[in-house]
Amino acid sequence: MAAASSINFQAFLAILLLLLLPLAVKGNGIFPPFIDNNICEEVQCGKGTCEANPNFPFNFKCNCDNGWKRTRFGNEQNLEYLPCIIPDCSLDYSCMPAAPPLPPVPYNISFFDPCYWLYCGQGTCTKNATYTHTCQCDYGHYNLLNISAYPCYSDCALGSDCQRLGIRVSRSTSDPSSNNNSNQATSFLPGKFHWIAIFLISTVMALWK
Repeated sequence: MAAASSINFQAFLAILLLLLLPLAVKGNGIFPPFIDNNICEEVQCGKGTCEANPNFPFNFKCNCDNGWKRTRFGNEQNLEYLPCIIPDCSLDYSCMPAAPPLPPVPYNISFFDPCYWLYCGQGTCTKNATYTHTCQCDYGHYNLLNISAYPCYSDCALGSDCQRLGIRVSRSTSDPSSNNNSNQATSFLPGKFHWIAIFLISTVMALWK
């Protein structure tokens, strides 16, 4: 009796395997894909928010805030997994060394290397973890927003409209009004000091007599 039950159970498993095998091969979506919601705890999206979804490359994408983008290029449709660290404002790249061209798509697309795609400006990208990185700036260049994950720019590259994004922009020219005030503050000294000196000398001579 026990032997018959064992044979029947094995036959049931064989039939079940034959039924499930075609479904597994077709991959028709009967079994929902696994969603790792914790992936966004590891992802560095910069000025953006992480969205976990198994239909995206690497199972997530970064939704950029207004005024920020992922690359220096216009079409970012296939690069939505990159962090939003490029400001959408006036940037003069001509005063900086030429940037390298966009790299080709790697053969192993399943391997995520943030430094492969990222633009660090005048800096060197270092991979910290699976989804994080830092941009080590060259001399004379600084991370945007003073955050190491952002690219390195020189002051000459940042347009005045970048201030609206919270980026510090150095003032290349001083305020004319401040120059006028400083000139007025110093221009009166020679003439007035001359008359004050004459008055004091005359007073001392009168008292001496």
